[in-house]
Amino acid sequence: MRPEAVVIRGGTVYDGSGAPGVEADVVVRGDRIAAVGPGAGDAVAGARVIDATGRAVAPGFIDIHTHSDVVPFMREPQPFKVLQGVTTEVVGNCGNSAAPLVDDDAVRAHRPMSSTDAAGVSSWPRDLAGYLDAAEAAGPTNHLASLVGHHTLRISANGMDERLRPGALQRMVELADEAFAQGAFGLSTGLLYAPGSYADEAEVEALVAVAARWQRVYTTHMRDEGDGLSGALAEAIGVARRTGARLQISHCKAAGRRNAGRGAELLETMRRARAEGVDVFGDQYPYTTGESFLTALLPASAQAGGRDALRERLADPQTRAQLLAQAERGGAGSGAWHQTTPEGISISMHRDTSLLGRTLAELAAASGRAPFDELARLITADPAAMMVYELMDEGDVRRILADPLIAIGSDNSVPVGNAHQRGWGCFPRVLGEYVRERGLLELGEAVRRMTSLPARIIGLPGRGHLRAGAIADVVVFDPRTVGHRGSPARPWVTPDGIVATLLAGRPVVEDGEFTGERAGRVLRAGMPEPAGSGR
Repeated sequence: MRPEAVVIRGGTVYDGSGAPGVEADVVVRGDRIAAVGPGAGDAVAGARVIDATGRAVAPGFIDIHTHSDVVPFMREPQPFKVLQGVTTEVVGNCGNSAAPLVDDDAVRAHRPMSSTDAAGVSSWPRDLAGYLDAAEAAGPTNHLASLVGHHTLRISANGMDERLRPGALQRMVELADEAFAQGAFGLSTGLLYAPGSYADEAEVEALVAVAARWQRVYTTHMRDEGDGLSGALAEAIGVARRTGARLQISHCKAAGRRNAGRGAELLETMRRARAEGVDVFGDQYPYTTGESFLTALLPASAQAGGRDALRERLADPQTRAQLLAQAERGGAGSGAWHQTTPEGISISMHRDTSLLGRTLAELAAASGRAPFDELARLITADPAAMMVYELMDEGDVRRILADPLIAIGSDNSVPVGNAHQRGWGCFPRVLGEYVRERGLLELGEAVRRMTSLPARIIGLPGRGHLRAGAIADVVVFDPRTVGHRGSPARPWVTPDGIVATLLAGRPVVEDGEFTGERAGRVLRAGMPEPAGSGR
């Protein structure tokens, strides 16, 4: 039986506010913080004691940008986040939530942009409440909060058609309204990808207005993060200004080699918008590489009509040549091909597992095909295949990370294959590389970006601070050793320096090892915190 109380004794407490650490005990009773202060644990009898001497104690980290939607349904528990000290994940980002999917046609259309195949799980028609109930029954390994995605709404109302059918927008509004009533924490868009890229600004604004009415956040993977960065920012900020929605810019970056240095433009635009009354923030992962579906390299028009239509286009040499010309030109809807190189594209997930870790350049040379033709072959064989690809300048990564408006978000995919190492190591990397080694951030400020800031943006009451009455999500780590030694070839390496992680008072990481317990909760916006749940 679990002890009545847990005392985390003698650590340096970083409370999530951004303040410097202070030596104090943290007392946990049940699922709440009972007390924080010097000697607070001395009078607690019969408690389980975690010795935090020489270590940091912080609120559990909140990963504001993830794609772990289907992870709870995987056969084995997946501790890749609690081993980083992450206690809550926000899923449903980039327009791509796991629900609502209204019928079997919507499930089939959604599958190529889902991680169900890679995770070895299935999908089925469901509303958001049905998804959240199923995730809760499966037993998440950490807490889960979901956004509702524009892609998913559009597929349910309009399939993969480019033009809206009569009544489709009204149906999307109704589905969004229902999802917010069922506990969605916000609306997300992925305007770089089909079918989100097919939407005009008026369509996006109609859905953001629903989020604003519910006082929920609007998070966006903008229409262009490279050459068209200025216009994409203007669109996102304009929609937020007109609707009154709180705005979160996803994975802030200046994409592509020719856009190096434009991180400063992004930050200045955000600050100017805040001065004008727009409540805008951003999130970032601290790497120069990104991860996405291989189809993200193609112009969005290639995916119109769904998977079979995509394969037909890629099989036709003339159409393929037209797509290549559009991809090389760049501009709205052109995809990410022009932002990277074949040498910088590495296969991270594919049905043919022999391809993992190999670059597009290597595969093209081995097959004798041109790189774009080899890309077409890979996508045809597996339309849900994924890549890790060179995308950003290190100077921009540091510039953006240093800004106080930026929360930390890993943007992870499912923890299989050669998925990006950010899934296993994003938070320890910030603490080790950018706090301890580079001195880019003070430790208290880095903790704020991982705790109270994302809690404020998403709307997670009772989380993000270490104080009496808060949910007892806690991480204990060693600032001298914390870090991640993962690489593209070995991304799954367990982080160093994470000593303990508590989920609502339950220790799920002890002495750096996962206990095996699925103790996560499924959170619902606007609804009371569930009591005594978890496994």
